[in-house]
Amino acid sequence: MDFGVIGYGYWGPNIVRNLAGLDGAQVRAISDMSPAAQARARKAYPGVTVTASAMEVITSPDIDAIAIVSPVWTHYELTKAALENGKHVFVEKPFTSTVAQGEELVNLAEQKHLKLMVDHTFLFTGAVRRIARLIDEGALGNLYYYDSTRVNLGLFQHDVNVLWDLAPHDLSIMDHLIKASPEAVVATGQGHLNGHEDVAFMTLYFPDKIIAHINVNWLSPVKVRTTLIGGEKRMIVWNDLEADEKVKVYDKGVKITSREGVYDLLVSYRSGDMWSPQLEQIEALRQELGYFVECITSGQEPFNNGHAGLRVVRMLEAASQSLNKKGAFVRL
Repeated sequence: MDFGVIGYGYWGPNIVRNLAGLDGAQVRAISDMSPAAQARARKAYPGVTVTASAMEVITSPDIDAIAIVSPVWTHYELTKAALENGKHVFVEKPFTSTVAQGEELVNLAEQKHLKLMVDHTFLFTGAVRRIARLIDEGALGNLYYYDSTRVNLGLFQHDVNVLWDLAPHDLSIMDHLIKASPEAVVATGQGHLNGHEDVAFMTLYFPDKIIAHINVNWLSPVKVRTTLIGGEKRMIVWNDLEADEKVKVYDKGVKITSREGVYDLLVSYRSGDMWSPQLEQIEALRQELGYFVECITSGQEPFNNGHAGLRVVRMLEAASQSLNKKGAFVRL
């Protein structure tokens, strides 16, 4: 499988490195408008064509698939051009800038019978894979909530706010684990430095009383990557910054029983053991890119396809509407 990579800035080198290490894949061309990025690519991969022109890569007859690792405002045009030129596409998150753009690209990929995958890397980590198994096996019982904090000092983006930059990670994980569509979104936030919101809070309401809350922040003095997932039987704490025991399962819960009167409720708390399951030690991005190649060769549809990317964009677009109206309730 011959790849072209568009974008060699922050994340692009990781894409190229992992593709270069995959059996059955090779990088034929790299495109970036920055002369400095081109120089780095040429030095690291002397046998690969390096160019400033994205269209030179997209229209090359020697390339089967394109990895788009560029700012979100470029995703629509580049992905559309790649699909129109018969290329399978792997595109960085968030998928597109608007729902309308995402819908058009999903339809185009289906018409062309091409694979379209959105880079939701966390879905391929050992932690998320294990959490998904626990939920699917019913270890948590009925889900109650998903609560995530993703904060640090920087990196400030100049084209999107903190929700569009950081929340796609949590939204894609949440979408993968809960397997239900939210009914409404509320978002609040504030910008302090560059005209974009740098602190934001997002709440999503699901059927069956499931609620999700996401806290993202570029102005935190400390880096936090913690997710709490609560169910009727057990609860999970996932701290992605832990070297060991990233995922901890707590056998704790609350049970309410009623005697005779409506207001005569008995609350009992169950406090059991905590255990930390063993996680796969894998490089998530390599797993994801290998899965992309496998989907192209086998014809199977990836679970993190354009539809999955579109669901995330739909939530972000609704959050932006709520944000602009100071926390208005926006139905999905």
